[in-house]
Amino acid sequence: MSDISTTIQVGLSACLAGQEVRYNGGHSQSKLCLHTLAQYFEFKTFCPEVAAGFGTPRPTMRLTGDPANPRLQFSDDSQQDLTQQLNQGFSDKLAQFKDFDGYILMKNSPSCGLERIKIYQANGYPHKQRGQGLFTAALIKRYPLLPVEEEGRLHDPHLKENFILRVYAHHYFKQEVLSAPDHHALIQFHSRYKYILMAHNQELYRELGRILSNAQESEINALSQQYLKLFMQALSKPASHKNHSNTLLHILGYLKKTVPSEARQNIAEVIHKYRQNQLPLSTPITLLKHYIEQYGTDYIKSQRYFEPYPEALCLANHL
Repeated sequence: MSDISTTIQVGLSACLAGQEVRYNGGHSQSKLCLHTLAQYFEFKTFCPEVAAGFGTPRPTMRLTGDPANPRLQFSDDSQQDLTQQLNQGFSDKLAQFKDFDGYILMKNSPSCGLERIKIYQANGYPHKQRGQGLFTAALIKRYPLLPVEEEGRLHDPHLKENFILRVYAHHYFKQEVLSAPDHHALIQFHSRYKYILMAHNQELYRELGRILSNAQESEINALSQQYLKLFMQALSKPASHKNHSNTLLHILGYLKKTVPSEARQNIAEVIHKYRQNQLPLSTPITLLKHYIEQYGTDYIKSQRYFEPYPEALCLANHL
């Protein structure tokens, strides 16, 4: 398993970093980002509203009009269209985010909100259909495979684990495959992520396997991009207890010939308790890891399932 040899750069809404750039001249400093995740990520801060030249403090803004193509206006002035000014403020900055492995955004913002952003009708009432902030929509359009999440949602343990898993996976793929693309590197990457893929999306895991079965016949750059698209899609949602349990039992099968049946039965019982939500995921993983380090093959030891991100984050303790 390779080490992280380069910095993991993650974009961060500037107000979450404690910068006083909000409409009221304040900030929304995130302890999670600054006190915990900053130990693992190099945050690059950005505020699209400040970049567009809107003052601080400034009147509140909101999205209006057609939910499919909303406009930005001041909340108390429906005549002035601010959309072009905002777009011009960030459009030439997007290219600077090409090395990012993730982005954490401020919720409920007409520029940075990821989802559920109100879009108002002419009568002052919001449409039933909600949308994204204008900057976020442009960011995702430019980098559709980039892991993106709102800071507020990261306080859910499952969503936090899934986002961090995707950030590291995105980084590893760039480091291990895209840095020097070849078929062997891509197949090795897929092999290391086998059980993570199985736990998240078995259908896409099988599809990725089919793609790689004809890998030598495909142009490597196109193949790598095709693989990455489906790979990130497979990891887009947290894995269920059921899928994790099935994956753990599958891994347990590798110890059939080397670990006594009584010990394997004990591990299976711990996996069942996890499936019943009586134990956290960290318990069966730690137990399996103990035996695999002693009796496992090089192949099973190489599985990133056991450490998809730094163990010190303790994310599996809350799953």
